[in-house]
Amino acid sequence: MFTGYSYDFANLVRTPSVRFPSQSIAPVESVIRRMTSDTTRWSRPQTGSEHSMLEKTFLGTTIPANTNASTSMKIALDTLFNHPNVGPFFSKQMIQRLVTSNPSAGYVDRVARIFNNNGSGVRGDLRAVFKAILLDDEATNAAGLTSPTVGKVREPVLRFTQWARNFGATSQSGNWTINNTSNAAFSLGQSPLRAPSVFNFYRPGYVPPNTAIATNTLVAPEFQIVNEVSVAGYINFMASAIGSANGLNNDVKATYTRELAIVSDTTALLNRLSLLLSGNQLSDTTKATIKAALDATTVTDTSSLADKQRRVYLATLLVFASPDYLVQK
Repeated sequence: MFTGYSYDFANLVRTPSVRFPSQSIAPVESVIRRMTSDTTRWSRPQTGSEHSMLEKTFLGTTIPANTNASTSMKIALDTLFNHPNVGPFFSKQMIQRLVTSNPSAGYVDRVARIFNNNGSGVRGDLRAVFKAILLDDEATNAAGLTSPTVGKVREPVLRFTQWARNFGATSQSGNWTINNTSNAAFSLGQSPLRAPSVFNFYRPGYVPPNTAIATNTLVAPEFQIVNEVSVAGYINFMASAIGSANGLNNDVKATYTRELAIVSDTTALLNRLSLLLSGNQLSDTTKATIKAALDATTVTDTSSLADKQRRVYLATLLVFASPDYLVQK
C-alpha cells in the first residue's frame, strides 16, 4: 500500500558541499515537501512506477489489484483513521504526553468520544480533542496536585525549551548553535527528531523495574530515558546552558532581565521561578532548601552584575533539578 513513494525533487538543485566539494547536498525543500509517487519528480527520474499493483487486504478492507499509489494511500489512511481503536489509542497517548502518565479509563473514554464525534458529527477534530484533554476534571482537579499517581515526568528537551523561552534566550551569532543533545552522559539524552525508532524515545506502557511505580502497577513512559548517567548528564548540561557567561556553546544565552531585577530578594526570586517554571508547585521545603543555598552568599542591589548573575544561575539550576519541577502536575 505504501510502496512507490520517494522525495520530490522537481525543480530543485543540489549544491556542492563546502567541506567536500565533490559531493552535493540536497536542498531542505526535498524533505519538507510531501513524498510523491510521480517518478518523473524523483532525484533520479524514471518512467515506470515503483508501486506494487497487487491486491492488498488489511483490517477488513481490500484494495483491488491495479489500484494506483495515491488511491491506495487514501484508502489505507481512511481505513486506519476510521478504525474504532484509533480514538482510544490516540487519546490515551495525548493525555500521557500532556497531562498524566496514568489516566483513568473514564478519562480516556471521555476524550475518545470527542475524537469520534466533536458534537457536530466530525471525527478527529483535534481542537476539540485537546480541549477535552486539558479541561477534563481529571486534568484540572486540584486533588491531583497531591496525588502520587497523577502527573508525568517532563521530557529533557521540553525542560530545555522551557528554559530558552522563559528567560529570553537568544543566539549571539544568529546561528543558534546547539549541538546534538542525544548523549545522556553529558547532554539531555534526547534530541529533537532523533528518536531511536519510529516508536518515539520511550514506550507508552514502560514500567521502571524494581520501583514503587511497578509495585503499584503504574506506568511512567519518560522514565525509560532516565538513569543514573542521564540524571548527572542533564544537570551538567543545564548548568552550562543556564550559567555560562558566554551562553551554550558560546552562542545561545538567556537574558534573565526580570530575575536580575529582584535578585537581592531571594523569596521574591524563588516565587517568580516557581510560578514561571512549575505553576507555583515548588513545595515550601524545596523553596527553603534552595533559599538556604542562595543566602549563603550575600547579594545586594549594589553587588556586581557577575554576583547577581551567579545567584540567578544557581536559583534557576536548582529549580530545574528539583523533583517538584521534574514531575509535571
